[in-house]
Amino acid sequence: MARLYADENFRLRVVQELRRLGHDVLTAPEAGQANQKLPDDQVLAFACHANRTVLTDNRRDFIRLHRNQPEHCGIIVCTFDPDRIQSAQRIHAALEACPDLTGQLPRIYRPNQPDSALPAITQPGSQVDETD
Repeated sequence: MARLYADENFRLRVVQELRRLGHDVLTAPEAGQANQKLPDDQVLAFACHANRTVLTDNRRDFIRLHRNQPEHCGIIVCTFDPDRIQSAQRIHAALEACPDLTGQLPRIYRPNQPDSALPAITQPGSQVDETD
């Protein structure tokens, strides 16, 4: 299963469900990275050093970071979904569909959103809309 790093604002209930599904998820507080206001590039560097894919709700900044630094261990950006279990299920499905997330930017959308029909995986080097 996937090795993930949940940034400090990522929802704990989603993390717990991903762990139940068999994923190895490290949270920012567990890594001693919470409440430090680390820049996003440092969050990504920490995750890459630990060979983990970043999990974040901070779509705009991490999509921009992906465009500027496409060589990474993967970044999963999510829209807010009050249904934490379903959110974890969608992340899990994306992970099963693309087990090697190196340089990838899976986008996890809540159903019935205007962008939910967009492709789940953005290929390295492809155009990325920063307003996503």
